[in-house]
Amino acid sequence: MNTPTSLVLIGAGAIGRTHIDRIARDPSLALAGIADPTDAGRQLAERLGVPWSADHRGLLERVRPQGAVVATPNASHVGVASDCLERGVAALVEKPVADTVAEAQLLVDAQARTQVPVLVGHHRRHNPINRRARQIVAEGRLGRLVSANVMASFYKPETYFEAAWRREPGGGPVLINLIHEIDMLRFLCGEIVSVQALSSNAVRGFAVEDTAAAVLRFENGALGTVTLSDTAAAPWCWDFCAGEQDQYPPQNVQSHFIAGTHGSLSLPDLALWHYRGERHWHAEITREQDSVHRQDPYSAQLRHFAAVIQGREAPLCSATDGQRTLRATLAVLEAARSGGAISCTVPAS
Repeated sequence: MNTPTSLVLIGAGAIGRTHIDRIARDPSLALAGIADPTDAGRQLAERLGVPWSADHRGLLERVRPQGAVVATPNASHVGVASDCLERGVAALVEKPVADTVAEAQLLVDAQARTQVPVLVGHHRRHNPINRRARQIVAEGRLGRLVSANVMASFYKPETYFEAAWRREPGGGPVLINLIHEIDMLRFLCGEIVSVQALSSNAVRGFAVEDTAAAVLRFENGALGTVTLSDTAAAPWCWDFCAGEQDQYPPQNVQSHFIAGTHGSLSLPDLALWHYRGERHWHAEITREQDSVHRQDPYSAQLRHFAAVIQGREAPLCSATDGQRTLRATLAVLEAARSGGAISCTVPAS
């Protein structure tokens, strides 16, 4: 048998524990240690029987793993991941890749200098539904893309906001939730070149938004709209209808709609709408049902990370890709503040 790929976890919060659970399910992966400064992190390592360190550098030197899952607070992503790269350890960095585009560039530069792989944890790219949707778009079955519409509406309870940082700028649904929609749209529809947006905190009155709406312009000329609210009693969001995580009650609704000149696609049900004959609004339009085998995207992401470490695959979401998603997401906040259109075009070097 092949030796399992050894991975350490840096940051044992909620998402970190999700990764631990998925590593435990896969015999081709092995948890080699946990770095986390909290008592809960130490106790988790003791319970799992793996090495623990309060400091990630100490664990990296002690264990010398093949890869590290970086699930620390956002502001520390770049520093921790860079420490991994300097030691020759590949890094799977949770989203967002950084707090700012400039910080993300530091990681891009570190990866280029060390040539050690970086994978950014935009897990939806690993969902077979999105892989198939991307294939349908690439095959030209929708024709030329003209629009994309996304709904992300859900209700976060009052207890969620007991953590003070969730009531402050940077802790709202744009950077926590909308970033997933931005990355998914980039993955399916291409680069976003400009953004216009509005935001509101009218319901909760916190210093951070609870609702936002954005209009996106894609490089290929298509336009997109995204509506987001974490104070809406509604089922229309990917987490509810895609079935990626068991803690959300499943809903039989759709949240994403992509339209082109020859057809349209809804997600996550992969329903393809098109005309069999003449394209005409008085003609009958046909619904064709596509399907895929369901697969846990977090497990698929970790298997892909192992393949990246072994040089068998290129990162599905590189440091540069993660930076571009961050750039477009931050543009939503800037556009809402300024009231104008914000460019997402990457400056020429």
